[in-house]
Amino acid sequence: MVSGTSESLKAELPVEQGHLFLNGDVKTGLVLVDVVNGFCTVGAGNLAPKQPDKQISEMVEESVRLARAFCENKWPVFAFLDSHHPDIPEHPYPPHCIIGTDEARLVPALEWLENEPNATLRRKDCIDGFVGCIEKDGSNVFVDWVKNNQINTILVTGICTDLCVLDFVSSTLSARNRRLLAPLEDVIVYSRGCATFDLPAHVAKAIKGGIAHPQELMHHVGLYMAQGRGAKIVSEVSFSAQPLP
Repeated sequence: MVSGTSESLKAELPVEQGHLFLNGDVKTGLVLVDVVNGFCTVGAGNLAPKQPDKQISEMVEESVRLARAFCENKWPVFAFLDSHHPDIPEHPYPPHCIIGTDEARLVPALEWLENEPNATLRRKDCIDGFVGCIEKDGSNVFVDWVKNNQINTILVTGICTDLCVLDFVSSTLSARNRRLLAPLEDVIVYSRGCATFDLPAHVAKAIKGGIAHPQELMHHVGLYMAQGRGAKIVSEVSFSAQPLP
């Protein structure tokens, strides 16, 4: 039933997806949203998958592939790490990604980014990474990253498509439209580089306060909403001829 509903939704709410070719001609930055154990590693926490998940695994693989390529080309990378204080809950979600735990660390395949000079890592304690980058003095770490690197385009991957990814993309586009992010022009979401969680209706009913969250359907909804905010969606990302040194 869910499968049929999902296909019907996709027909009613189409998402146009292109193919992105990167060669360094356009200054592009890669943004990784919450590719941490607490959301991606099986059994790692309250919001981690309970069993191997194809969509999440592909998201991690594509995020790693892109991060490697960007760093090899010395192109800028920005990685968000969901990190929460134990005494500050994030309703309606159970405790997750507590600072200092393995949940709040990058997945094993991306741990090398912690020592990568080309990467900027930012811990955030809220769903929206753009808001999570605001400092006490009013400055914004992400805004500074875009401006300091003179980024024209950002390519976004991560989890969850309809939550943290969507909120970050929406806020970034609003800031761009207000000319707060010059020279940023395009925000591109890589569909195969994004994923969300799966909570079928019959499982949600057994959880107090549980809300159904069918993975494939909500992933599509997240992409559709991002498209509606002004993001470009791509289903393939390739690297063409290497840029000249």
